[in-house]
Amino acid sequence: MLFLALKALISGILIAAASTLAKRYPGFGALVASLPLVSVLGMIWLWGEKPDPANMANHVGATFWYILPSLPMFLAIPALLRSGVGFWLSLGLGCGFTIALYAGMVAIAPRFGISL
Repeated sequence: MLFLALKALISGILIAAASTLAKRYPGFGALVASLPLVSVLGMIWLWGEKPDPANMANHVGATFWYILPSLPMFLAIPALLRSGVGFWLSLGLGCGFTIALYAGMVAIAPRFGISL
């Protein structure tokens, strides 16, 4: 239980730091937010709990394939905001679009021999 609390605390601090930086320095905050910190922390936590190279390789490979359908969201949300759509609706539409792309990835990936 202590390990779970430590993981949550470290992860929360990183997210809070990125959002705090973004208030003053939007570009630098975006850089910090774009770093694969969640992925790297996830790998560290997973390795600490289950140090299995094959499992880690599968996890990291699947992470790559799931990142791809999430990228268009980072184009859709700013486009919606710049066109006058409100923040919450833009965020919701961007997330909905990403969920649809994830579903497409899950459906299509096995046809190309990609294991998720």
